[in-house]
Amino acid sequence: MDWVKDFYSQTGTWWGPAESKTSERDHQRVAKVHAQAGDGPWRILELGSGYGTTAAALATAGHTVTAVELSDRVRFQTPAERLTVLNEDFYTVRLRQEFDIVCYFNGFGIGSDPDQRRLLTRIAAEWLRPGGVALIDVYNPFTWNSWHGDEEHRHPDPSQGYAYELHERTTFDPVTCTATDTWWPADRPHEAISQKLRCYTPADLTLLLEGTGLRLDKIDPTNLRDEYEYLAVLRPVTR
Repeated sequence: MDWVKDFYSQTGTWWGPAESKTSERDHQRVAKVHAQAGDGPWRILELGSGYGTTAAALATAGHTVTAVELSDRVRFQTPAERLTVLNEDFYTVRLRQEFDIVCYFNGFGIGSDPDQRRLLTRIAAEWLRPGGVALIDVYNPFTWNSWHGDEEHRHPDPSQGYAYELHERTTFDPVTCTATDTWWPADRPHEAISQKLRCYTPADLTLLLEGTGLRLDKIDPTNLRDEYEYLAVLRPVTR
């Protein structure tokens, strides 16, 4: 996963001025947290928090939030009460408390199956309190497969904070169930960078969870036809 920090730091430079503001998507995520866990207030851990807009929205809603982000997208983070931001790797970070809720929005699948299992095991064994819930966005292979070969040309829109002219190409490997999302500046195609996203059907996710200490309780939405990701609601295995 050597590409992860550089990819998200570079794309953060491209998009940060436009996308580092709290948006409706952040409020929708807060609503999903409340729908699955109740209004709280809760102690929440957000993994891969990006610009920190969802973490800030959760803190504003009254929760105590710890956000962990590897890339330098954290430089766009706006300080908020009840919010702690750690610029660290969530595979190695050491946290001294348990949480009622662990969230990972729009990012699960950036490594191999063993990488995902290692992370899921850390969630269950180290971070999630008994009776807690983990909310994880999972990439939907059906939609990513439908995008195979698609290309887009993104024109700059400085008024909205998008200062760069970019190209994007999406491919999908049905054998490994992995999407490759490649971006490059229009005037520097030799500087292309890619993210690789392992996708899981709910059945595949259930198999992945075996032995991690977590189980799949439900997914949202239940109709995956047009969704590029779905929210997996995971709960500790009871013995």
